This record gives sequence, C-alpha cells and structure tokens, in this order.
Amino acid sequence: MITILFDLLHLLISLMKIVLIVHIIYSWLVTFNILDTRNRIVWNIGDFLFRVTEPVLRPIRRYMPNLGPVDLSPLVVFIALWLVDQILFRLQMTIALGSLAPLLL
Repeated sequence: MITILFDLLHLLISLMKIVLIVHIIYSWLVTFNILDTRNRIVWNIGDFLFRVTEPVLRPIRRYMPNLGPVDLSPLVVFIALWLVDQILFRLQMTIALGSLAPLLL
C-alpha cells in the first residue's frame, strides 16, 4: 500500500516536471514569434499550461529578483521537484528495506 502511494507521488512529480518543460519551450516559441497566439489551438495550449503551472510558479516569483525578460522560477520549481522526488525515493527505499542506509547516502 505504501509503495503505491510513493509511486503515485513519483508519477505526479514527473508529470509536473514534464508540464514545466513544455511550458518553458512554449514560452520560448511564443517569445521568438514562432507560434502565433492568435491561433485558437495555440492559445488554448498556452492557457492550459498557464493554468497548470502558474499556481506553482507565482509564489516563487514573489521572492525572486526581477531579471527582466528572464524568468528563473521554472528552474527553481524544477530543482525543488527533483529534490522532493529524491527524498521520497530514499524514504520509500528506507521503508522497503527496513534500514536507514538509503537515507544516509
């Protein structure tokens, strides 16, 4: 039962990392005028990505310095998600093995 919970959390973190990467690529394509946001499909994709990522990125942007057109908040969130994923994995291994060795590595 515990491993199912850890696997579900790992899956959710992986999906959020993928959505963040797609959001970053989408924003670059819009910034360099490769994608036209007047196209309804492109606008819908951008709206979906904004609605999914903005609740996670907005609190980070409040505390980060304004660097003009460069937004580093997706990088901070990506690193935080990676760290949480690593901690969850080590905790799962600790529970599965019954030993504290995975936490100490």
